Amino acid sequence: MAVGAGWCWLPTILVLALTLAFPSCVGIFYTDLQNEFHATNSETSWVPSIMTSVLHAGGPFCSVLVEKLGCRATVMLGGVLSGLGMAASSFTQSIGELYITAGVITGLGFCFSFQPAVTILGHYFVRRRAFANAMSSTGTALGLCTLPVLGNYLHTELGWRGSFLVLGAVLLNCCVCGAVMRPLQPPKHRGQPLMNHGPPPPEEEGVKKKKSWPRTIWSFLVASMRKHMAFDQFLNNSRYCVYSIGITWMMLGFVVPLVYLVPYATANNMEQGRAALLLSILGIVNIVVRPPFGIIFNMPWFKGRHIYVFSSALLVNGLSNSICCIGPSFNVLISYVVVYGLSMSVVGSLMFTVLMDIVEMSRFPSALGLLAIMESITLLIGPPLAGVLVDRTGQYYHVFFACSAVVASSAVFLIVSFYWLDKRDRKWSQQGQPSALPEPARPALDIVPGCQYSSVPTEGDRDKASANGAEYITSV
Repeated sequence: MAVGAGWCWLPTILVLALTLAFPSCVGIFYTDLQNEFHATNSETSWVPSIMTSVLHAGGPFCSVLVEKLGCRATVMLGGVLSGLGMAASSFTQSIGELYITAGVITGLGFCFSFQPAVTILGHYFVRRRAFANAMSSTGTALGLCTLPVLGNYLHTELGWRGSFLVLGAVLLNCCVCGAVMRPLQPPKHRGQPLMNHGPPPPEEEGVKKKKSWPRTIWSFLVASMRKHMAFDQFLNNSRYCVYSIGITWMMLGFVVPLVYLVPYATANNMEQGRAALLLSILGIVNIVVRPPFGIIFNMPWFKGRHIYVFSSALLVNGLSNSICCIGPSFNVLISYVVVYGLSMSVVGSLMFTVLMDIVEMSRFPSALGLLAIMESITLLIGPPLAGVLVDRTGQYYHVFFACSAVVASSAVFLIVSFYWLDKRDRKWSQQGQPSALPEPARPALDIVPGCQYSSVPTEGDRDKASANGAEYITSV
């Protein structure tokens, strides 16, 4: 851990609370948006789906900004974008305008704030990085606890337009969090020169002139795709291919219950305040259990078993959606959010740990980039498809049945596929054939010296890594 960085996970928690949890709280204003713009369930559900999809799909753009501006400035830029997007949403006159302001602009601001905030932890913490990640993962749960209560209070006092305006001001606190994420300075030693003012060697001048020629747009796009998206891993690493397909299918129904839980409760004559309290209870469950789960799953016994624990929790999460269909009473829905929250905590704690197990650490950022793009597609179409189902049937519980089938089937697919792959690799190892498993993960280097944040290449990538390469990270 860097000197003076002991509490640097705190602003990351606040950023995650303001960004990742926000799309799930739009359900509080769901009915008002329908009545205001005379929109169907499908049309209204595009607002949180666009917001969530842009949050995940904006990773490549975010990595370019981190490369040019640094993590600190990018977090602050995201705070400005998300605040302006929500403030502008309070003045919209059509549902299409809301797609742009609340969906695209606010979602892009969330992406610019969230991903660099998580990346910074890798620079601040080295020895206690697992603990820092476990603590920061509670940020989403903190947002689920507080934002529904705040949104319900603002909705009662100010209506949805006034609420969006105030929430835009609240999102500007991401700028404050970015401001306190001070860049780490390299230790200065006596007699060490601060700057080299001498002329560059002749060979360096030649390289600099060579690099100054502009590249074509096509070559730039190809280089960016190779850098930020691991298509070679998808084609050659069977475990990464299976995991990417399973996670992409899972995301079609994983976040939909969070969007439709409050509308489902209010449609069955539950008070708005009690319906919003369900999301807060879900957040409390996550806050309590996520840090212990993050520490427990780092124990040696779970090595090699992460995918099966993850898939089992995902199966429980999918089946838990069927609890809502028992009845819309408050006690039944409390039981649902407790089971859903427990399984969601395990899924969130292990999702990227499993990815680290199946790809080399040198390819983790690009593998994560491709996975984020794939996720964004199903995150975009999931809520609108659920809205179509509600419009056709007139009942919300069909949505929870559909989500249960989607998430549970993805869990079964992962369990069966990885069991077959493990069995195949054991057979190959007995026959003396090379295994399809990736190379062991290489440890990350210590904090990169300098004033601006940059990527942390693995030891095996020192020669291959670009001098100004950047990485981006996403989470649940």
